[in-house]
Amino acid sequence: MIQSELPEYDPAIAAEYGSQGFAGPDFLGIPLFEASSLLELLLRFSFNLVVCLIIIKYFYYKKSGRRDFYFTFILFSVTVFLLIFLLDSVRLEIGMALGLFAIFGIIRYRTEQVSIREMTYLFVIIGISVINGLAKALTITEMIVTNALFMGAIAIMESSRIVKHVETKIVLYEKIELVKPEKHEELKEDLETRTGLKILKMEIGHIDLLRDVAYIKIFYNSISNEPNSIGNITRFDKSF
Repeated sequence: MIQSELPEYDPAIAAEYGSQGFAGPDFLGIPLFEASSLLELLLRFSFNLVVCLIIIKYFYYKKSGRRDFYFTFILFSVTVFLLIFLLDSVRLEIGMALGLFAIFGIIRYRTEQVSIREMTYLFVIIGISVINGLAKALTITEMIVTNALFMGAIAIMESSRIVKHVETKIVLYEKIELVKPEKHEELKEDLETRTGLKILKMEIGHIDLLRDVAYIKIFYNSISNEPNSIGNITRFDKSF
């Protein structure tokens, strides 16, 4: 009786079908433990989390002080990284990866108006998590340099020495006679006296001749160089 021979293990075939040649204990064909994969997951997850914490805590939260977005950014980072990392382990096609990334790009918060700054940080956190989750072919040095470039760019743009932050306010102005072009300087002096701000420029908007008022948008250098989330509110809202 001729004993049938088992086919030899072929790493190329195993890689094509998502197998890494695991030979440890399993339950119903599902591996219970694989040290190298678990170690890689923990190291990459920790690295990504530390980078995102530095960006959120020392760049975003230091100026905004908004704990709700702190919470949101951290959980976005964790979710996106694990989603990309674990799906990539089963040979996720690049088209599907971009499709998953696009899902987060169409998210809209309808409870309140989200500023450009918050949306930018959200996009950065998602981008970093995707890069750290997918870039398994990069060396440790390349990953560190890539994340350092992100943090360096954010630090430069947040620095008041490099980019001076300009704030805006919308003022409901009652001296309608000063909105005339020839009285621009008088209008500017009156607004500076009453607001205590050094105005860089002004834009005159809607003019209500029935009530003799006009909306004026003023631009000024922020004293604290911190963003103002309600600088353009023009009416009282009970939610504040």
